[in-house]
Amino acid sequence: MTVLKTSMRSFFAHKGRMALSAVAVLLSVAFVCGTLVFTDTMSSTFDKLFAATSADVTVSPKNSKGSDETPETGKPESLPASAVARVAKAEGVKSAEGGVVSTSVTVVDKDNENMGSTTGAPTIAGNWTSNDRKSMDITSGHSPRGPTEMMVDADTADKHGLKIGDELRTIAVTGDIKAKITGIATFRVTNPGAAVVYFDTPTAQSKLLGAKDRFTQIAVSADTNVTHELLKKNVASELGAGAFKYQTQKEAADASRADMGGFLDVMKYAMLGFAGIALLVGVFLIVNTFSMLVAQRTREIGLMRAIGSSRKQVNRSVLVEALMLGVLGSVLGVGAGVGLAVGLMKLMGGMGIELDTSELTVAWTTPVIGLVLGIVVTVLAAWLPARRAGKVSPMAALRDAGTPADGRTGLVRAVLGVLLTGGGAAALFGAAQADKAGDGSLLLGGGVLLTLVGFVVIGPVIAGFFVRALSLVVARPFGRVGRLSERNALRNPRRTGATGAALMVGLALVASLSVVGSSMVASATDELDKSVGADFIIQSDMGQPITPAVEKKVRASNDLESVTAYKNVKADITAPDGKKTDTELSATQPSYMKDLRRETSAGDLADAYAKDSMSVGTEFAKDHKIKVGDRMTVAFEHGRTAKLRVGAITKDDTAVDQGAMYVNITTVKAHVPADRMPLNSIMFGTAKEGQADAAYEALKADLKPYPQFKVRDQADFKQTLKDQVGQLLNMVYGLLALAIVVAVLGVVNTLALSVVERTREIGMMRAIGLSRRQMRRMIRLESVVIALFGALLGLGLGMSWGATAQQLLALEGLGVLAIPWSTILAVFAGSAVVGLIAALIPAFRAGRMNVLNAIATE
Repeated sequence: MTVLKTSMRSFFAHKGRMALSAVAVLLSVAFVCGTLVFTDTMSSTFDKLFAATSADVTVSPKNSKGSDETPETGKPESLPASAVARVAKAEGVKSAEGGVVSTSVTVVDKDNENMGSTTGAPTIAGNWTSNDRKSMDITSGHSPRGPTEMMVDADTADKHGLKIGDELRTIAVTGDIKAKITGIATFRVTNPGAAVVYFDTPTAQSKLLGAKDRFTQIAVSADTNVTHELLKKNVASELGAGAFKYQTQKEAADASRADMGGFLDVMKYAMLGFAGIALLVGVFLIVNTFSMLVAQRTREIGLMRAIGSSRKQVNRSVLVEALMLGVLGSVLGVGAGVGLAVGLMKLMGGMGIELDTSELTVAWTTPVIGLVLGIVVTVLAAWLPARRAGKVSPMAALRDAGTPADGRTGLVRAVLGVLLTGGGAAALFGAAQADKAGDGSLLLGGGVLLTLVGFVVIGPVIAGFFVRALSLVVARPFGRVGRLSERNALRNPRRTGATGAALMVGLALVASLSVVGSSMVASATDELDKSVGADFIIQSDMGQPITPAVEKKVRASNDLESVTAYKNVKADITAPDGKKTDTELSATQPSYMKDLRRETSAGDLADAYAKDSMSVGTEFAKDHKIKVGDRMTVAFEHGRTAKLRVGAITKDDTAVDQGAMYVNITTVKAHVPADRMPLNSIMFGTAKEGQADAAYEALKADLKPYPQFKVRDQADFKQTLKDQVGQLLNMVYGLLALAIVVAVLGVVNTLALSVVERTREIGMMRAIGLSRRQMRRMIRLESVVIALFGALLGLGLGMSWGATAQQLLALEGLGVLAIPWSTILAVFAGSAVVGLIAALIPAFRAGRMNVLNAIATE
């Protein structure tokens, strides 16, 4: 009880000093809990949608793909309409209705503006069925009754200002469908962002499937007291298992959920990773806070030991303070996490992914995880300072506070830091020399961890050198005030090292990702310059295959000298060694050799385009001991099996088409039925001599009615690549900002506590003539030096990580190392600004101290 009372008195006596540490715990726990609540809400939203839209039993073609995959032919797999009547005869069937669902469509308005989602959510077209009425209500107008009528979902109508009577054009593989909106249907559950349009059944069949007697699925409803499992068994017995796939409502919902699961998991674990980084930075802050509090209370602790307190009691008193801090910060963090989740949902709404805040899902595990994580991390971070407090002897009551650290500790720290950093550097060097990316990745991960820990350990040892070097430029030009700030930063190297380390972690990640991102862009740009000979590239950013109408327009251009088609053809390959591989062949025309210049390690690429021939990549040839002239058994998906001769082996040291297996389109056509031939995934065009500009403008004009397809010249393609990497990096920087905010709080806390620690000293300095302005400047310069010290370590460490990662990427064809010096210098300069901002409040408090009261402070 005495320990608890002592801890509580100390905690509330220093509540101002604990506040920033509590904020660090709060932010970290809030990010963890917010991520869990957000992803759980997304999962719950999709679960409700999938459950509401799934029939009691769904019958679909055996080889139908998941809902998130676009078929290469542009038309979904289908089954005969006659199967509906057969299903209706099965025992236990209340009703059976054929449905048409296609995601290979684009819906545009009269201005050719895409009415679909821009965030990756699908545009879905189909026929209006009884099963749809289970999840949607027609809230305006009526369902489509003929080929010129259609219905849209309410979310899409609201988003784009659509109303009854508006005409939309639906672009499908089999042609365009022009129809006026006659109805608007509203989901009973949340629609996260898909655009949905409905047609009458004959129109959906003929325009989306190209056949009047086909459906993509059959929705089966069960009679009363018939379970879904029994219904599935009865329907399967009626139709047979050969050509069909049967799913109960739960199985269909689970399959749809599995399609989304990968995306949700990546988002969840990526965000938790950044929360972990913020938590790691918060550990430095907590360690620093308790270390300084223990140092400031040395005489107090010594007095407690003198009057009978044991080491364990002193140790426990500090840990109890940490426990109180962890509980307070974690409880507030859990609440803030729910608010953060709501903010993320609003942000996603602005991006086109609609989530209803009324469906916020807070699992019981979320607050438990947040509380346990925050409390455990806080107590563990305070363990070392608590251990130091327990070692304070009773004689410390007779000494001044803040006794210098034991010199042996510095020696041990230096040796351990050098060993860890050296081991990490050796691992990074090994990663850079690796022959395989997989082996190098393990070494890279080990090197990153060891060098990070090594820099944290050795930070206080090298702080003196870096602080003096930085002070020559930053502090000493300000004269005696600058020298005082330098000495203050040097006074406690352990504190300076820990404060700088907090900034170092976040900035190291920023620097490494910047180097990797810049190198990827530079490498791809260099590869394009060296390899791509085509003037124009035509493709869909959403991965949709190029429709026959668009291909026809491209080939009809008078300004193009050549046009090359590129198809992805799935096949099972049996190599000469007997091993089978499920892969994709790149089916192109011989003109592709000019559009993309590929070097070979054996054979002539032109031979790969001969009849019944193909090429393989170097790695594949090496793994299967293949040489030019060997024959491989190729079983084309939906086609026949053929024996193809290996005409060439292409080098894999490229970022474009690495490992691609080329085959002539005419060879594929000879073995795959026409109705099963994949559409073009991309097309290339080369302009006639001197007509590049005219061809570019003409192509863009010709394809304007098809906004899902983009025409890009090489400059456009490079810019698109740069923009995509830039958007990804900006998102990562935004998440890393949390760790940097926590690090800034650490600088503020360190300075605030150091001002309290030096209260008497500050009073003496003011008494002998130091002005308030000079005092504030001294504190600010000290903060800037510490911030730049952390930035220097972080940026140096991050660039070494990034450079090593680039060497691994070089094995995948990205061979150019590009250091983004403008970004690095901007971050370094920004660190100085961070230091200035962090020092504002501590400097203000130091300047406002009463001189006599400060001198009288014990």
